[in-house]
Amino acid sequence: MYIINGVLHTMDGPVLSRGYVAFEGGRITGVGPMEELEGVHLSGEVVDAQGGHIIPGMLDIHCHLGLYGSGVGFEAEDLNEMTDPSTPHLRALDGVNPLDPYFREARQAGVTCVLTGPGSTNPISGQSVLLKTVGRVVDEMVVRAPASMKFALGENPKKCYGKRDQSPMTRMGTTAIIREQLAKAMDYQVKYSGNGDQPDFDAKLEALRPLAEGKLAAHFHAHRADDIVTAVRIAREFGLEFAVVHGTEGHLVADYLAQEGVPVITGPILTDRSKPELAQLRLENTAILARAGVEVALCTDHPETPIQYLPLCAAMAAKAGLDEEEALATITCNAARIAGAGHRLGSLTVGKDADVVVLDGPPLDWRTHVVRVYINGEEVRD
Repeated sequence: MYIINGVLHTMDGPVLSRGYVAFEGGRITGVGPMEELEGVHLSGEVVDAQGGHIIPGMLDIHCHLGLYGSGVGFEAEDLNEMTDPSTPHLRALDGVNPLDPYFREARQAGVTCVLTGPGSTNPISGQSVLLKTVGRVVDEMVVRAPASMKFALGENPKKCYGKRDQSPMTRMGTTAIIREQLAKAMDYQVKYSGNGDQPDFDAKLEALRPLAEGKLAAHFHAHRADDIVTAVRIAREFGLEFAVVHGTEGHLVADYLAQEGVPVITGPILTDRSKPELAQLRLENTAILARAGVEVALCTDHPETPIQYLPLCAAMAAKAGLDEEEALATITCNAARIAGAGHRLGSLTVGKDADVVVLDGPPLDWRTHVVRVYINGEEVRD
């Protein structure tokens, strides 16, 4: 399979003004300028991009796709288990509805992979999953499960449990619950890996054990600058691999985040200031963080911003000061690396998954149409 005569955004090299990508068996087998194909007999299907743009499939690495359905009401909402502030044993895999219409809209927009997971009412919310956006059986769509452990700081846990006169009612209470559970998980892991008797099975601690082993990243929901710093404090205390999600006030501590080497998944940016911790929401946030040296990805936080508008979010970040190719990186290669899937996704690189999108214009132009979408080398036809 060849896609030829396109402006090629490989994301791991320069933009090629006239290039091609080849794939077979679900993997990319060739990428380069059209000159490489001169005199070569092209076997198999050949698609002419006719001067359009060819990009890797886009990734949204913080959303709730499939857990908050397009239907309205209780039946379509499987985000938050608001019965216990610590629920690390919850698995998004068990709640995702792959036949929700938003999956179709995601892939029609060129979003080929998502990291979807629990909401943010619980200080420890549960396990997310990294999925391709095509399929009927969620287990067959999995790229990585679990993909991260969701933690939440700030208003949401306070609002959920405080109004019931339950803990946590404060930021201190939220952090204390997280710290206590992580300490127990570290102790559980020490006993588990020892030569003596194995600890009694504990579903919550078993779910947290991969964090203690350094095999799973923590994703901290944090908007306010002080909550962002708290996330860093907890992660450093327990030696966690982690990323900050949202980072709305990241622009206020951008130099600190760069110094600490903290990746930030910004967004949603196409939204209103619907609660106090969004008071400092700025469209320039992603650009400010990137200029400071922070690795950034963009998310829709679907359904906060509908997932099909992910490229529009990147376009708005570019309008607010981010270089256009850097903005495209926030929803391709940067997103893949932060999600722990950079070895498979995010760039047009030989050996990676053949997730390829063909466009009739520049990727961040709102007038551009998606012409073709390939996931695992198969064309998606909706």
